[in-house]
Amino acid sequence: MARLRNPDTGCPWDIAQTFETIAPYTLEEAYEVLDAIERDDMVELKDELGDLLLQVVFHARIAQESDYFAFDDVATTIADKLVRRHPHIFGEESADTAAEVHANWERIKAEERDAKAGGESSLMDGVARALPALQRAVKLQKRAAKVGFDWNEIAPVIAKVREELDELESELSGGGCPAAVQDELGDVLFATANLARHVSCDPEQAARGTCEKFERRFRFVEARARASGRPIDCHSLDELEDYWRAAKACEGRQ
Repeated sequence: MARLRNPDTGCPWDIAQTFETIAPYTLEEAYEVLDAIERDDMVELKDELGDLLLQVVFHARIAQESDYFAFDDVATTIADKLVRRHPHIFGEESADTAAEVHANWERIKAEERDAKAGGESSLMDGVARALPALQRAVKLQKRAAKVGFDWNEIAPVIAKVREELDELESELSGGGCPAAVQDELGDVLFATANLARHVSCDPEQAARGTCEKFERRFRFVEARARASGRPIDCHSLDELEDYWRAAKACEGRQ
């Protein structure tokens, strides 16, 4: 990477990159790692982990050129953090179950936030704004739940989703402005993420699963349309719905 970034003999594209221009690639590579894991493709996973590691090397090299830190500093920082957050392994504390380990980990993280904020920390600190919105919603909700700001039963959680849907419908019926509609829709999604959390479901995974299902069924619809001899856009909605129901039936869904 040092050779690629050499201002005199390096690669023009690599030299031109910054933290900001590389960041989207970092996110993309992380998702490609996830995709390989979900497909249980170990050959691809090895390749994608290399691509993700390259992103760490790239960011570290850019930082080193400005005397911020280097790759070794990154490795040292995470090693120190692992030691600090595993006192039952590297220290004198004990933890016999995964739940106890998790509790210690969260306690130590809270202490680190307090130290960083000079004792004025918030439970909301440290939840990255760049996270996918549903994932961030769940993390924020979990933080609030630690101090009892949460429902203990599922019924009020579902009721909240319905309440937010009603408010969205009311805004739409009243000809609400786009900003107001977006705000109400955001409340619906946030409440839905909360519902997912309460039923121990990852909303991101649930949404990805539904996207895969929609794509699979729509490809079936397209195949049926082609078999009919007419372009898909020459079919009525009722006909397309019939194909969709056939796709569901083929999957054993009634």
